[in-house]
Amino acid sequence: MVERDILIAKTATIQRCLARIGEITGLDPTSLDDLDKQDIFVLNLQRAVKAAIDLAAHVAASEEMGIPETASGCFTLLHRGGIIGARLHDRMTKMTGFRNIAVHDYQTLDPEILKSILVNGLRDLEEFYATVLAYFEGTKTQDNR
Repeated sequence: MVERDILIAKTATIQRCLARIGEITGLDPTSLDDLDKQDIFVLNLQRAVKAAIDLAAHVAASEEMGIPETASGCFTLLHRGGIIGARLHDRMTKMTGFRNIAVHDYQTLDPEILKSILVNGLRDLEEFYATVLAYFEGTKTQDNR
């Protein structure tokens, strides 16, 4: 059974990281030309994605969906279990790939990709936690599938 406290804690972590990104960047992609702001953005994005992975792993384990072989496999299990749709699964898998590059090979991060994530990708994290919370509150919608 999913522990609501864990859902709330992981969601709060994601929200806190996204808020920090908003504070530092003003959600303006040109702000990432400043290396200090870029570092803060990447660090908080890593933390948010890690919290999303942890949230997905908790749900998958609690719902006995299987054991993922990779971090992105957590999202695959949620997709197979009907909790997230294919589109969101694909976007979260890409976000996990970004996190892996950021953690293991920081020098290869393309500033244009960072700017694209700032403009387009943060909503994916918001949609992910909202979808998971809605699922467990019994209010899942077709839009999130």
